[in-house]
Amino acid sequence: MPDSVEICLKKVLKGLPLDVEEAEICDFTLEDQNEALEAQGIQPTVDPTYKPVVGETVSYIVACVILNEQNEVLMMQEAKQTCAGKWYLPAGRMEKNENIVTACEREVIEETGLKVQCTTLLMVETAIGSWMRFVLTGKVTGGRLKTPADADKESLQAKWVGNLDELELRAGDIMHLIEKARTYKHARSLSDNTWFEDQLPACRPYSRQLLRLVIVIKKKATNRIHILLGEKTAWHLPSCEIHPAKSLHSTLRRFMIDLFGAEVPPHRPCGILSVEHDASTGKDGVCLTLLVAFRVPLEEVPIIGKCVWHEITKGLGDKLLQRVSLKNSTIPLHVVR
Repeated sequence: MPDSVEICLKKVLKGLPLDVEEAEICDFTLEDQNEALEAQGIQPTVDPTYKPVVGETVSYIVACVILNEQNEVLMMQEAKQTCAGKWYLPAGRMEKNENIVTACEREVIEETGLKVQCTTLLMVETAIGSWMRFVLTGKVTGGRLKTPADADKESLQAKWVGNLDELELRAGDIMHLIEKARTYKHARSLSDNTWFEDQLPACRPYSRQLLRLVIVIKKKATNRIHILLGEKTAWHLPSCEIHPAKSLHSTLRRFMIDLFGAEVPPHRPCGILSVEHDASTGKDGVCLTLLVAFRVPLEEVPIIGKCVWHEITKGLGDKLLQRVSLKNSTIPLHVVR
């Protein structure tokens, strides 16, 4: 296995950004996806020159789940006319030239009065490719809890809540986020190493929205782990452009068909290994690295010439196998139906 790819894989497993030459490689662009549809007699629905632009063509949302020592969750009361008086997590849209963490910390202080330091990404949610919600947690570092006397256009007040049944929520879609945060906090307090470690989005600018894959398979003859590598311009982890009008599952399915043909053997997405984003330079793209595992051995999976299988070192193979086999060892990806 080329040393550069092994270094790249180690970075991904630690949630670190990739170097520029590795980061921007794309094996299956929107133009390629349109051509594949046209070959099937289907009219494409997306402009192949599409670019993600916050506030125009993409909507990135941040939400923050903060828990105190009593396991109460920090909630805010909405001031917006459409949902005034109802309760929700501190959350909102990212602004131009804003990064995920800074957006999250801004929303919390605006809506609750408390300063927080984000410590980890808890989950990534997507609907269509142009809508993503990044859910983080963290710790309070200062500020003062907003009271009704502090009400403004951002919120009416904020408070710590133990029993959410006491509140009228704006929407129930935050309940599983709060449960995930509580479970994660409990696991960390027990030093449970089966869970993913604290990891924030890595700072790396992207001009496109990319889905990068770490595709894992075991070779039956040797019992060793292999990953798929692309050969386009340089050895790399395969990546494709996220379709802005389709679900991420749809993007993944089309890319796997492009790599392995129409009869792709059984496989499953295991979760996210890393998120890369940096809008400070004016680029609003993002890269999600997704771990995908085949359920059958390498000997039963044909590839159609675009990529090759490479055996990785036993140490890296064991780390990947752990991420595949342990349910909570990757950051959850929730695709909203």
